[in-house]
Amino acid sequence: MGQFNFIKCNIEGLYLIEPKCFEDSRGYFMETYNYQDFEAAGLNQVFVQDNQSKSIKGVLRGLHYQKKHPQGKLVRVLKGKVFDVAVDLRPGSKTYGKWYGEILSEENKRQLYVPVGFAHGFLVLSDEAEFAYKCTDFYHPEDEGGIIWNDPDLDITWPIEDGMDLTISEKDKEQIRFCELDNEK
Repeated sequence: MGQFNFIKCNIEGLYLIEPKCFEDSRGYFMETYNYQDFEAAGLNQVFVQDNQSKSIKGVLRGLHYQKKHPQGKLVRVLKGKVFDVAVDLRPGSKTYGKWYGEILSEENKRQLYVPVGFAHGFLVLSDEAEFAYKCTDFYHPEDEGGIIWNDPDLDITWPIEDGMDLTISEKDKEQIRFCELDNEK
């Protein structure tokens, strides 16, 4: 199927994507997105916004989502290594409240497609990381939602190394618990 290997994850709609990389003594080349290949795999979303961030080791961002303008995301790491997490928030889904985590790095060049209806976050494992993602809807600051990263009901197994200092924004330290989602709507 074209230039990508699409691997279905244990949560419906979530895909780990491995681009084909062509390397030689000069370096490498790869496609990071091709609408035709994604459409053939059943991923026919349209992306309207690209974002990029840079963070240092121990930065934990998330778990974020938008309430009325949910975004699907295609995420990848340009530099460094992160542990990337998606949490199913789709009402009625058989995997509602389940999470999936994956190491994304400049070495493995893997991407994660996070469909509409998920919360998303990541932890930087390398000295620094540059993170890029395509979004299916525009960012609406007034529409932000979030779940606390260490929610005991989700029980995410973050790979926090001994002695790692976490850096978490004040906003992310104050997010709601998963069990409070129904009260938020």
